[in-house]
Amino acid sequence: MDLEILLQIGAIALLLFLSGFFSGSETALTAASRARLHQMEQAGDARASIVNQLRLKHTKLISAILLGNNLVNILASAIATSLLISLFGDIGVAYATLIMTAMVLIFAEVLPKTYALRRPIRVARFVAPILRPAVFILSPFVLGVNAVVDVTLRMFGVGRQEDHPDSLTDVAQDELRGAIDLHSEDAGVIMHEKYMLDTILDMDEVELSEIMIHRKNVETVDASRPISEIIDHVLTSPYTRIPLWREDPENIVGVIHAKDLLRAVIPLHGDYEGLKIEDISSEPYFVPETTTLRNQLNSFLERQAHFALVVDEYGALMGLVTLEDILEEIVGEISDEHDIDVAGVKIIREDQIITQGSVTIRDLNRKCNWSLPDEEAATIAGLVIHEAKIIPDVGQAFTYFGFKFDILKKERNQITELRITKLPV
Repeated sequence: MDLEILLQIGAIALLLFLSGFFSGSETALTAASRARLHQMEQAGDARASIVNQLRLKHTKLISAILLGNNLVNILASAIATSLLISLFGDIGVAYATLIMTAMVLIFAEVLPKTYALRRPIRVARFVAPILRPAVFILSPFVLGVNAVVDVTLRMFGVGRQEDHPDSLTDVAQDELRGAIDLHSEDAGVIMHEKYMLDTILDMDEVELSEIMIHRKNVETVDASRPISEIIDHVLTSPYTRIPLWREDPENIVGVIHAKDLLRAVIPLHGDYEGLKIEDISSEPYFVPETTTLRNQLNSFLERQAHFALVVDEYGALMGLVTLEDILEEIVGEISDEHDIDVAGVKIIREDQIITQGSVTIRDLNRKCNWSLPDEEAATIAGLVIHEAKIIPDVGQAFTYFGFKFDILKKERNQITELRITKLPV
C-alpha cells in the first residue's frame, strides 16, 4: 500500500472525526439545559458562558455547524470515491456509497449524537471554545446562506421569529406549561407544586375580581360612631386593617390599622374623647377590578402596601384584596391563629362534594383537581347562574361540563350551598 493511499485513508478518517465533532456539537448545544448552564455561568463557569453566548446566536451557530458538517462529509465521500475507483474501477462508486454511508451513519452521526445526548452539558462545555472561532471564520459564508434562506422563506410567507416579539413570550410560557404537565404526569411534580407553577404563569390572565373578598363579606366600621366603640370593634376584630366609612357603607374615607390605633390610645390612659379616628387612619387605596394579579403584586411591592379596595368601572366598591390573598392564590391557604375558620368544601366521596356557593372556582379546581372553567364567573354559584341563565331554586339540578350541580340552599337571590357530582366519562 503506497503512501498516497495511506494519506487518503487518513484524510477520510480525519474528515469523519470532524463530521462527528460537528454532529455531536449540534446535539449537545441543543439538548443542554439552558437553566443549568445559566446557573453555571452565574457561578463563574467561563465555558458555560461561552455556550450561552453561542446559543444567543442560534441561527448563525446552527448554520455554521451544518455548513462545516456538510463540507467534511462531502469531501470525505469525494476522496473515498476517488480512492475506490482507482482501486476497483467504476464499481468503486457503489463501494464508496455503501462504505461511506455506513461510516458516516455510525461514526459521524449516531455515535457522537448518542454520546452528546447522554452528556449534553459536558460535551457543550468542551466544544464551545472550539466552535466559537469556527463560527467566526465561517460567518461570511453563513451570512450568505442565511440570506438565501430568509429570501426563500419570505417567498412562502414565513418571516423571522423576531418579527413577532409577542409570540416569544407565549412560546416560552407554552414550553413551561408543557414541561410542568409532563413532569406532573411522571410524578416529578406533586399536584400542589403544579398548581403553584400554573398560577404563577396565569398571573397576567387572572383579574382581582376573581380572588377579591366580596364587599358583603368585608368588615368595615362607621367612622361616625363613638371612638370607644370603634376601638372595641378594631381590637376585637380578627383583621389588622379595617376600612372606615362615613354616611354610606360604600363611601370609604380611610383604613384603620390596629397597630396605629394602639400606638395612639396607649398614651391616653383611657381618655379617648379627644381622639379623632381620621387622624390615625391611612388614605384608602383603590384599584380597578380588572387589574391582573401580576400588576397588583408589583403595585403592592412598589407602594409597600398590603391592602387595596377594589372598585368597578363606575367607582362602586366591589370588595378588597390583600397581599396575602395574592400569595394564597399561588401557594394555597395561609392560616394563622387569628384566622376565622370558614366552612367551604365538604368532600362526600371522591366524585362528590358539598360546597358553599361563594367558593371560587379556582379554589375548587385546586382542591379537587378538577378543571371547571373560570372565564365567565369567579364563584361556583356564579358559574351555575351564568350557564343556567336564571336564578335557580332549591331542588333544581343542572348538568354542565361533565358535572351535576344540585341546588341545596338559597338565600333570596343567592345560591348558598350546592352538591356537585362528577359524572362518569
